Amino acid sequence: MSVRRIRASVVTLALAAVAALGVAGPASATDSAAAGGYVALGDSYSSGVGAGNYLSDSGDCRRSANAYPYLWQAANSPASFDFVACSGATTSSVASGQLGVLNRSTSLVSVTAGGNDVGFAAVMQDCVLSSEATCINSVNNAISRMNNSLPGRLDSLYDGIRARAPQAQVVVLGYPRFYKLSGSCFAGLSEAERTAINNASDVLNDVLAKRSADAGFTFSGVVDEFTGHELCSGDAWLHSVTVPIHNSYHPKAAGQSGGYLPAFRSAV
Repeated sequence: MSVRRIRASVVTLALAAVAALGVAGPASATDSAAAGGYVALGDSYSSGVGAGNYLSDSGDCRRSANAYPYLWQAANSPASFDFVACSGATTSSVASGQLGVLNRSTSLVSVTAGGNDVGFAAVMQDCVLSSEATCINSVNNAISRMNNSLPGRLDSLYDGIRARAPQAQVVVLGYPRFYKLSGSCFAGLSEAERTAINNASDVLNDVLAKRSADAGFTFSGVVDEFTGHELCSGDAWLHSVTVPIHNSYHPKAAGQSGGYLPAFRSAV
């Protein structure tokens, strides 16, 4: 047999072996994530409050077909998809009410949690309805909870996720800054109030990043994605105070598709 024929035979056998193993090339991270089940946990920023087009069976959880988990699964077709994020969820209600869908075949988990633990809604109510001093005091109290009680609550939630889905990649997503400072808003909150609220978002994201890293999870912030699309930017991807009131300070559909979805996709 000639050298050329020997080489050809070797190449043919190698290709046959690859075909038999089903290996067409290295799988992407997204392909690996989609190969198993995807579970979307968390609060209103994951359920899609403010994005409209709510799923008929989601009730007051307001899970939206415009939310980033739904958009990701539609584009990637994971083996299974459990969308259990719910408006108003805290770390403890996620732990007690949402983790039951996790199992050893879950390969991907996303979660937003922590904002409701530190009184996000109450802070914004104080800032909109009360004095500047009351607003800033409320923000500072929330920051105290972020630094003192929230880390332990996050650790407990993350331990629960890992125990139920030991093989999964877990992506913890952050929260946007609400305001573009020195922006186009000439009424409403003062610049000092907007600065304090943005600072609180940064502190919250720092806590989430630290606790998720310690848990072996991936943290993906959304501040960069929302930059230029904050309130007072002239092209906001967030609702300001609006009717229905539950949409206030939540991402619009554009914030889910242009902010949260790319942040999640980059981490998977």
